Amino acid sequence: MAQFDARDRIQAARQRTWEQYYGGLRDWAGRNDVRLPVVPPNCTQAYHMFYLLMPSREARKRFIACLERHGILSVFHYLPLHLSNMGRRYGGARGDCPVTELVSDQIVRLPFYNQMTEAEQSRVIRVIFDVEI
Repeated sequence: MAQFDARDRIQAARQRTWEQYYGGLRDWAGRNDVRLPVVPPNCTQAYHMFYLLMPSREARKRFIACLERHGILSVFHYLPLHLSNMGRRYGGARGDCPVTELVSDQIVRLPFYNQMTEAEQSRVIRVIFDVEI
């Protein structure tokens, strides 16, 4: 119940974090063929994560490794269901859903949590500016 009561404050903080990432990384992403999240105008943003779509799986691996060397955790997490153990058991195979597989290979989530300070987030953005894609 406590989080529900604080929903507006929590959402406002998460919105600030999301918007700081978006504004801080927009130019860098454009120079590096990295795609930022797209929120259609008729949709409400949940501000529950911030992700990047890297140009390739190899670029994502290099990106994650570089951030890790600086003590920054970034992760990927979208395994297409048809490629999971259960999905393969029912006949799923690579190539069945090419767009889903491409996004799964390219997506990386940046650190994003309720108590993240602007200083912590600014450090993440500064490190990202030094990443070679």
